[in-house]
Amino acid sequence: MIGYKTGFQTTIRDCITLSGIGVHSGRPAEMTISPGDPNTGIVFIVSDPDTGRETELRADHMSVSPTALATVLGDMSGICVATVEHLLAAFAGLGIDNAIVEIDGREVPVLDGSAAGFVEAIDGVRLTTSRAPRRFIKILKPVRVEEDLAFGELRPYDGFRLEVEIDFTSKSIGRQRYVGDLSPANFRRDLARARTFGFLSEVEKLWAAGYALGSSLENTVVLAEDRILNPEGLRWPDEFVRHKALDAVGDLSLLGAPILGCYRSYRGGHRLNFAMVKALVADPEAWTYVTPAARREVGHADLSIGLGAPAFAADVS
Repeated sequence: MIGYKTGFQTTIRDCITLSGIGVHSGRPAEMTISPGDPNTGIVFIVSDPDTGRETELRADHMSVSPTALATVLGDMSGICVATVEHLLAAFAGLGIDNAIVEIDGREVPVLDGSAAGFVEAIDGVRLTTSRAPRRFIKILKPVRVEEDLAFGELRPYDGFRLEVEIDFTSKSIGRQRYVGDLSPANFRRDLARARTFGFLSEVEKLWAAGYALGSSLENTVVLAEDRILNPEGLRWPDEFVRHKALDAVGDLSLLGAPILGCYRSYRGGHRLNFAMVKALVADPEAWTYVTPAARREVGHADLSIGLGAPAFAADVS
């Protein structure tokens, strides 16, 4: 199995086609994921359903506009694709460096609200390794961001470690913590099946704002007061924090390279995760590029070279 710290870039062996609805738009979308050449990165090709125009959007930090609810990739023309975080988490969690994602709508299908459907499809075609070296972003010193009671922090670590904690007043959630090192095996076992969640009391507000139009018990864990409304219940007692950790894996992948470091967050979400990305990029003394073979360090000027364009929007969780 190809590991997180493998020294060469990977992609999928064959094309994958998936379809479904967008959790926020409620509109159907079909998506094809194709192998990417070395150094391509993750690229979305968005087809405008009205004009047929295709736009290439590269998944890195350069075009991200943060809001509270999801991750959206976009460009200056207004073309965008929303809710990419679970797919990006699957790519990062399985160690995929390069892929082309063609989509005929403006939102990635939510499937069951987790990354499990993407992982299953990727495992069905398996991965292939190129001879192009993979580079990592190595954290050299702590970088921290704070928003009211929430905080995020990246610290040096040999590997990628997640220490994610949430704290909700709802008795069905309460205070939960997930700690673990990221590897393809751990991602599959611990995080991939964790679903997005939301509160029934907030639904009307989200609908009025144009969000959660495709949300249902089939793709979202829904809480009413202190009850879980989904008939099947939870996949883990701490599924909520596992989903927050999954989101963090996807959001931090917008740095454009795997991380060698530990990410700690408390009461975080998409906005905090992206604030962490911006804070790290802004401090060139806090990180460097390394390759696992020779651990050769390179400069910072090319952080966005070969990468590209995202933006943030709605997340039911």
